[in-house]
Amino acid sequence: MKNVGQQMTSGALSGLTSTIALQPFDLLKTRLQQGDSAHQRNVSVLKTTREVLESSGIRGLWRGTAPSLIRNIPGVALYMTGLTQLRSIMASSRYFTVPVIPSHSNATHNSVLPKLTNTGNLVAGATTRVGVGLLMNPLTLLKARYESNIYVYQTLSGAFASLVRSGPTELLRGLSASSLRDAPYAGLFVVFYEALKKHSSLVIMPTSHTQSSILHSSSAAAAGALATLATHPFDVIKTKLQVRTENQYHSFASTVRTIWRFRGLRGYFDGASLRLSRKVLSSAIGWAVYEFILMSVWT
Repeated sequence: MKNVGQQMTSGALSGLTSTIALQPFDLLKTRLQQGDSAHQRNVSVLKTTREVLESSGIRGLWRGTAPSLIRNIPGVALYMTGLTQLRSIMASSRYFTVPVIPSHSNATHNSVLPKLTNTGNLVAGATTRVGVGLLMNPLTLLKARYESNIYVYQTLSGAFASLVRSGPTELLRGLSASSLRDAPYAGLFVVFYEALKKHSSLVIMPTSHTQSSILHSSSAAAAGALATLATHPFDVIKTKLQVRTENQYHSFASTVRTIWRFRGLRGYFDGASLRLSRKVLSSAIGWAVYEFILMSVWT
């Protein structure tokens, strides 16, 4: 697993493909989550979509694609490469390695990624995601505000300049909520993904790269759904921290209290259907592309 350049390229292509295809889901999710909980009324995906189309046309659904690409192409590349490299290192430890069981199956068509225990996958996924999240948080913040209609930025450079002028504290805004969302999400995703791949291949062993891509895509989609549902409340909190300026949204604790006071439990699941749809599809596309390219190069 020394091919860092190939892994970065695969991850970048994965991020490019999923971002362009799925940007409308991110934009609509942000619009649903951005409201002030104290005055927010129930809004629907259809109503929000209609408002975007009426004000900006079909192109309005892809608003924020540029900052999303700037965030996701290097972010996905760093995450997938870092995860693969970390898992390779951890695979040499007896605490995390999985005993190799001889098999008569065509294992080269299953996966070329390192094999770890569930604990190893959980630690590797969480650690890598939080590290990359810290590096990319300014771009994540820019992406969220560009998708929101609270901040009317005219240019991408002007938007970034306004963030930089706000100082280091503002550039790291929402990091705590992002970490609390991303660490368990990434850890659980890798655990679910590897387990689903393993058990699915026992039922239907892939004998070609195309069949492997189908297995990877379906396993990633299911893993993405499970991990998303478990961590969505932190996504709502993160969005409000990053786009609202009122005092009640200046800290993680006050944001949690504000949502609970005015919206109750359902307030923590605003935009859940959109994030679920986006994560399922992005996981299916992203990991199928990533593993397909690596298997094509290495086998």
